[in-house]
Amino acid sequence: MLDYESLAARIYALTEGETDAVALMATLACEVHHSDDRFDWTGFYRVTAPDMLKIGPYQGGHGCLVIPFSRGVCGACARTGEVQLVPDVEAFEGHIACASSTRSELVLPVRDGAGQLIAVFDIDSDQPDAFSQTDAGALGAILSQVFARPLS
Repeated sequence: MLDYESLAARIYALTEGETDAVALMATLACEVHHSDDRFDWTGFYRVTAPDMLKIGPYQGGHGCLVIPFSRGVCGACARTGEVQLVPDVEAFEGHIACASSTRSELVLPVRDGAGQLIAVFDIDSDQPDAFSQTDAGALGAILSQVFARPLS
């Protein structure tokens, strides 16, 4: 089991005082990606236009460049504002296969201090049923803490 307490402490130390959203996203993607072998692709899709996500900082192979809110697991997270915990991406209607190796996925909404959706945080695994509610809760808490500050 991933030591989320240590991961959070490391991320908070690295991002202390930073207000640039892209710098924060890059740091989080790197730290989370390298913290657990289950994480095959880890990154952000930023809200860049109404109902549109565009790839942001990430670790892993190439991702989809643009995802509308109406498509895929990331789009569902952005559209509903709810965590998407998908044990089998093949069973998710409308799944977008950015990488054929992806078997399961966890996507969390990212909100700024005003509560505005600014991105989604997407973690893909090449293992089926790789994620749990514990992962979702711990990562959600980290995202809330890091992005609650005023962003530039």
